[in-house]
Amino acid sequence: MRAINQRKRKRKESGRKHRNLEKRHPENESVRSGSQERDKEIVSQIKNLAEPLCEAEGMELVHIEYQRETNGRVLRLYIDKPGGVMLDDCASISRQLGDILDVALDTIGPYSLEVTSPGHDRPLGKEADFERFQGNIIKIRTFRPVDGRKNFRGVLSGLTEGTRSTDTSETSVCVKLLADNKEIFIPFQEIARARLVPES
Repeated sequence: MRAINQRKRKRKESGRKHRNLEKRHPENESVRSGSQERDKEIVSQIKNLAEPLCEAEGMELVHIEYQRETNGRVLRLYIDKPGGVMLDDCASISRQLGDILDVALDTIGPYSLEVTSPGHDRPLGKEADFERFQGNIIKIRTFRPVDGRKNFRGVLSGLTEGTRSTDTSETSVCVKLLADNKEIFIPFQEIARARLVPES
């Protein structure tokens, strides 16, 4: 069973203004791209604050999500430890991290802070995850199309370096995925979301 702790955090009006700006802007794709970059920067800042806290508490910071959902912005942290995390672990990290974020990131707008265990559909967010879970079936969604698509499902075959993407013309670390009877190389930096597919 997944352990989850949720906490509403009220912020200044800057977040609301940002959402309204997106609606008024005519170049929706450009705005969406700018919003994705801003969210990635925020996640990076939060990781720098949350990872030392989790390590000090004997836990692993598995993954961070910062996204707009039905009830507004959600900041979701997945944590784990040997033997699994309990609700008290999630509540402790939520309380401590919430206090830190109130000081360090007080301009990102209102959001809900959620700290949870990974569950069976564990998210994969670090390069090491794609080596650790080789042989498992995973789902991947990318920011931009890779070989003409954004959604993938297949067997994880690890990482490779120096592979060139035909769509982005960039050389980078790529995730190797066996899907549709062929090997697909997905640039790591293009992965918006990746998860294990639970065994049925």
